[in-house]
Amino acid sequence: MYNKSMKKVLSFDIDQTLNIAKTPIPDEIAVLLRDLLDYYEICPISGQKFDQFLIQIVNRLKDVNVTEQQLEHLHLFVAQGTQYYRYSATKHDWDQVYSYPLTDEQVAEVSKAIQQAAEELGYWEQDKVAEGDEIIENRLSQVTFSALGQKAGTEAKYAWDPDCKKREAIVARTKELAPAYEYEIGGTTSINAFIPGMNKVFGMTHLLEELGVAKEEVLYFGDMTQPGGNDYPVVQMGVDTITVRSHEDTAYALRGILAVTKK
Repeated sequence: MYNKSMKKVLSFDIDQTLNIAKTPIPDEIAVLLRDLLDYYEICPISGQKFDQFLIQIVNRLKDVNVTEQQLEHLHLFVAQGTQYYRYSATKHDWDQVYSYPLTDEQVAEVSKAIQQAAEELGYWEQDKVAEGDEIIENRLSQVTFSALGQKAGTEAKYAWDPDCKKREAIVARTKELAPAYEYEIGGTTSINAFIPGMNKVFGMTHLLEELGVAKEEVLYFGDMTQPGGNDYPVVQMGVDTITVRSHEDTAYALRGILAVTKK
């Protein structure tokens, strides 16, 4: 049974948890998050880069008339929480609180390994990538492989690797080529590579520290909670987690939480 007195923070993965992958959050999610900002600290944590957080979440909240005071309760944990941004109503802008970037040498090493693995397995599909887009992206504190690029259509993304078998094979081979890094599967076509320990455990640990809360006061929503998924580290931490398969599942849960909270 949900106990509203225990939770102070609602934390979320983004793709397939708050939205259809790589698209702005839908109207209902935007309205629910806006209303929940009056009662909770809202903390999306994802492998996405900062600009995508703005496009997919913040801009949509503005569309439903979120206030600056509400935005001060929205915390953006970018690149699995290895970068953290919070809003200042005084500055009318976002402040970067911290960032832990990879070195240029690390980015080059792991990018080369991922590309080699994908090419060897026949999963490097540059011909399917839109002009100006890229398969491997430097997100500062992690490197992300997106098989069809960031601009590919949703239907193509969902169809590319629905059972994660392609990405599991790429990860297995990349680990042989660059064993000094950790790899996680996320979204629909993505693999995140990072320094060991710089996954969502790192992000969630900093979330607890920055917000001054205990893990028992956090409720997390994610779609990749299985072993090897990028939400699994949160489960391993012992944070209460709700596994969802779509933003519709999340909306259903949030409607219930909001109704109980308002009582």
